[in-house]
Amino acid sequence: QVQLVESGGGLVQAGGSLRLSCAASGRTFSRYTMGWFRQAPGKEREFVAAIMWSGGSTYYADSAKGRFTISRDNAKNTLYLQMNSLKPEDTAVYYCAAGAGAYGSRRSTAYDYWGQGTQVTVSS
Repeated sequence: QVQLVESGGGLVQAGGSLRLSCAASGRTFSRYTMGWFRQAPGKEREFVAAIMWSGGSTYYADSAKGRFTISRDNAKNTLYLQMNSLKPEDTAVYYCAAGAGAYGSRRSTAYDYWGQGTQVTVSS
């Protein structure tokens, strides 16, 4: 079992930055692929970014490339998402997820554990 708790969301103006964190506890964090997903009102949950257990490989949605950076600190059992140049369309609840067999997958079904989410609101 893995418990995930997101933090760092908030209200920011367009063009601003936020850094999301996801604290993990339970089973060995370093063995899991970690991902960030988001869900806007009335829309399906969508993939944002993923990172392999070693941190050596990262994957991004086209909407996140060049603006967002996913990273992890296995010593601290923490996942991060640095978000720059934020746009109003980035407004959503952001979730972190852990998957032992996800291997950088963009599919939400590949992830076994989910946090409760943190709200990100970008004003225009």
